[in-house]
Amino acid sequence: METPIVTGNRIKEYLAEGKRFDGRKLDEFREITIETGISKNAEGSVKVKIGNTEVLVGVKMDVAEPYPDSPDKGNLMVTAELLPLSSERYESGPPSIESIELARIIDRLVRESKFIDMEKLCIKEGEKVWSVFIDIYSINADGNLLDAAGIGAIAALRNSKIPKYDKKTEKVIHGEWTSEKIPLKKDTPLSITIHKISDHFIIDPTIEEEDVSETRVTIGSSNGTIFSMQKGDHSTLSMEEFEKVLDLSEKVWKNLHSKIDKLLK
Repeated sequence: METPIVTGNRIKEYLAEGKRFDGRKLDEFREITIETGISKNAEGSVKVKIGNTEVLVGVKMDVAEPYPDSPDKGNLMVTAELLPLSSERYESGPPSIESIELARIIDRLVRESKFIDMEKLCIKEGEKVWSVFIDIYSINADGNLLDAAGIGAIAALRNSKIPKYDKKTEKVIHGEWTSEKIPLKKDTPLSITIHKISDHFIIDPTIEEEDVSETRVTIGSSNGTIFSMQKGDHSTLSMEEFEKVLDLSEKVWKNLHSKIDKLLK
């Protein structure tokens, strides 16, 4: 039996029947795997796979001056690089719009959820604080890099240890770690991206489904509380459609949160 060609029209025909080419339900993720300890040099690192989509996420820490508007809190910076090896759609060079947007979405997820207790990263108010750097790299881009990166950032933070810091020399001893972990709050925030294709809403799209998506909304939330939201593409959503997006996000979060917790135990 020949494998059907996945075209935009065929995808829409399948969705009209409540089906997807890979047999999943419209609100179902592909198989998710999380591998920790990918880098020996990072404070925390993971490889996240969602179907054929793969990302690496690493966490590094250093000591620096606090930002002027938060003298008693640690610093946070998120960067993303969409590597050419992950897709022929990406090129080497300066950060693309897609990589900048991805980094900002994950930054807002972590920052606005207050997942990191930034006040506990203060060493000396106004002078020295811990800076947390989250670096995201695409390895294989087969759709839904946004959610893979979000899962990776949270998983990497949960597996990070604070490096040793010599207060006399005021230097971080990279490669040596304390038993302390980054101070995190119990509630786990996750980002879930919902795509609209025709009159249907789906999650975790393959690259072919992303190509025919008319609009997407990425919602960062935890236990029904929304911390961040980002809309992509140009199509609009009616109030009724937006309510469907919110309901779907809340429903999917519960299942996804349970999966991630089991994978990280």
